[in-house]
Amino acid sequence: MTEQIKTEQPIVKTMLKGLTLNELKDFFTVVDEKRFRGDQVFEWMYEHLAQSFDEMSTLPNYLRKKLNLYCELNTLTYVSSEVSHKTGTKKYLFKTKDNYVIESVIIPEAKRTTLCISTQVGCPLDCQFCATGLMGYNRNLTSGEIFDQYLLASKDWNKTPITNIVYMGMGEPLLNYANTLKSLQIFATEKTKGISLRKITVSTAGIAPKIVELADSGIKVKIALSIHSLFDETRNKIMPINKKYSVNENIEAVRYYANQTGTRITFEYVMLKDINDRSDDLNALIKLCKSIPCKLNIIPFNSIAHMNPSGIARELEPSPRYKIEEFVTKLRENNIFTAVRYTQGDDIAAACGQLAIKSLTPNLSKGEGE
Repeated sequence: MTEQIKTEQPIVKTMLKGLTLNELKDFFTVVDEKRFRGDQVFEWMYEHLAQSFDEMSTLPNYLRKKLNLYCELNTLTYVSSEVSHKTGTKKYLFKTKDNYVIESVIIPEAKRTTLCISTQVGCPLDCQFCATGLMGYNRNLTSGEIFDQYLLASKDWNKTPITNIVYMGMGEPLLNYANTLKSLQIFATEKTKGISLRKITVSTAGIAPKIVELADSGIKVKIALSIHSLFDETRNKIMPINKKYSVNENIEAVRYYANQTGTRITFEYVMLKDINDRSDDLNALIKLCKSIPCKLNIIPFNSIAHMNPSGIARELEPSPRYKIEEFVTKLRENNIFTAVRYTQGDDIAAACGQLAIKSLTPNLSKGEGE
């Protein structure tokens, strides 16, 4: 009789990064530990930005060994980074455990340092002016993967502290609503002292029902609507999601958001030559901005030639500078708070709308970035 060789099944470890405070407390209750251990691990992960259980010195030695055996802490690994010689903008590439690569960007300015983080591997929306939309989509990021972009960038960035976060990297945050919300709940907890919710902005291309849901969630965060045109016919061409959620639906959703949260809406407006820089576009913008508490970010179009686009995307050009200045002057004359987001990091493809990985195929090479 042939002797059967028994093999031990590998331990499937529980990922703790991404769990909220209550979820961590529940976890330690289930594994027969004191509930307050959840508070301790939460503080180590999200306040002290610990990258190993051995760093958690307030935990007893036996518990650290137990966590090392049965749990995981890190969701991403550093791959590489690149700094713009023009602006100091720094772009990071991070790798997920299933070997997908995502991008995050630090934008240093005089009075603040902003981290732009991703919420998806790629993006399903296919906005024609956005490199991420042209690369396709693979999956949502977990709440832990969203947070770990902040952790890894904070560990690396040794200049000024990161003061602001924008959910404006790769992907549509409100199509990854559950994980986006959970990451915001983590930042909202008092024990997470690094970033205040008042300094966090969630940017959306316009998922009207989720804007309303976020308004009712109890999480008071800033929201930015990438509007880019107030005419459905134009918006349909450059932002296909508009065919599902129209301009008016999204405007009503952010109006509700402003009323529910008492926050001012940010409208993002990428200026495209002969597409959304006409006098009709300007008048529609003025009318909108007078009807809702808001501020307006005018964004010169950044080239996406590095993605070899086709169709409409290939034909897009930035509005001339004089046209942008004309828009801004008229808007300000109408007492509309208007900022111009001139290019930051275009020399390293890190400017607004330029984030993209050329292939969605997982990078299976071992040791990269180590």
